[in-house]
Amino acid sequence: AIKIFHLNNIQMKGTLFDVQIAHYLLNPDKRNSLDIISENYLGVLLQENRAFLGKRRVKGVFSDLEPSSLTNYACERAVSIFNLFSFFEEEMKEKGVFKLFKEIELPLSKVLAKMELEGISLDRNMLKRFSIELTKKLEIIVSKIYGFAGNEFNISSPKQMGEILFDKMQLCKKPKKTKSGQYATSEEALLKLKSEHPIINEILNFRAIKKILSTYVDTLPDLINKKTQRIHTTFNQSVASTGRLSSVNPNIQNIPIRTEIGMKVREAFIARNDDFTLMCADYSQIELRIMASLSKDKGMLSAFNNGEDIHVATAAKVYNVPLHEVDKVMRSNAKSVNFGIIYGISAFGLSQNIGIKRKEAKDIIDNYFIQFPQVKKYMDWLIIEARKKQYVETIMGRRRYLKDINAKNRMIRAMAERNAINAPIQGSAADIIKIAMIEVDKEIERRKMQSKMLLQVHDELVFDMHKSESLELKNLVKEKMEQAVNLEVPLIVDIGEGANWLEAH
Repeated sequence: AIKIFHLNNIQMKGTLFDVQIAHYLLNPDKRNSLDIISENYLGVLLQENRAFLGKRRVKGVFSDLEPSSLTNYACERAVSIFNLFSFFEEEMKEKGVFKLFKEIELPLSKVLAKMELEGISLDRNMLKRFSIELTKKLEIIVSKIYGFAGNEFNISSPKQMGEILFDKMQLCKKPKKTKSGQYATSEEALLKLKSEHPIINEILNFRAIKKILSTYVDTLPDLINKKTQRIHTTFNQSVASTGRLSSVNPNIQNIPIRTEIGMKVREAFIARNDDFTLMCADYSQIELRIMASLSKDKGMLSAFNNGEDIHVATAAKVYNVPLHEVDKVMRSNAKSVNFGIIYGISAFGLSQNIGIKRKEAKDIIDNYFIQFPQVKKYMDWLIIEARKKQYVETIMGRRRYLKDINAKNRMIRAMAERNAINAPIQGSAADIIKIAMIEVDKEIERRKMQSKMLLQVHDELVFDMHKSESLELKNLVKEKMEQAVNLEVPLIVDIGEGANWLEAH
């Protein structure tokens, strides 16, 4: 609605209320379409879009309908929204999330509307070249897979893949099967077989490249707006139960960043013209800083407050060696533990991640908790509190409900326990960057700057930075992001710039 008004030169000055966001804060794991909300809260069955519009699949069919039909349809929805307002305002106050709604989520919706309208430029030629390059790589990989298999088959078919790997090549004595009776060939299943035969690595490479081609490289050009010649992603505030934003058309949150090929997709996102450059501002290890702050563990607090490399500091403690004796392998293992702890990693999970025996992984985790005892106490406390309340909260009071925290089934309960540990950390990180976005936007508006905020991806903000405002924008963004909240440790923001997103990151 904000975007539609803006495109028609109408500025919204009144107080806003969004029933979808309100319902999301109260029920973050439930679907929040107006049809479902109206039925659940008001007992009103609204006309569904599909039923109302019929079976036609033509864009803009609403505009083809008679005004009288549209009036009834719109009024029915408007009345429901108005009636839901009082329900949700009271319930949000009762559950302690009204401040979060009023001071973060509603102001953020205006910021996101501006970012969506702004869009970002795309380098079509780069994507064409990249598509040719990846297609050639796929042909080579396919040839290797056929060579290993001894015959051609449909690599994209799980059924044929399973028959080749398990019937013909016998890579596993007791392969797992899906509910439909087919051999399991998911990424998780294949990773366990990686050491059995080089065909597995080639299959994983095939899938990764195929996905990047179909999801981004060959699809992004089709999303360019004909009027603006820019891509305009749509941000969702009410999808991810953790509080993080998601996006569609394109889903910029899911652009792979752990592989060289995935990272290269970012090279296609460019500054609007020669007067601008892209600038990225990224929170450094924000989740670990939040864990240190919430757990109040002396070891973690000391490392962050003294500006130490947290992974080196962790490795030194876990391996019981001086800081200067920590090698790359130790630091890498410590990094896996640091981030794994936040997600409730098991000894088996760690052993798979870093390629060591389960016993060694268990020893590392056990030693980690000996060296950082308050982290373990905090995690245990979170699970105890979650069992009592059946929810956990972020630093801003955002709730994640955990209906399975007391489940009798051990696996289901364990998943809820991992969420009990992770949700306050990941959700607090989401709260912090949302606050930062609101404050940065206010300051850019106040100063009437030419630079614009374009994207938000996890812990990172991307800007079209006017070259004349380079120092000014960097300073204000760094200041607002680092001062978004007060933690027990400093928030640190890394700034980068470049002609494209890859360079800037």
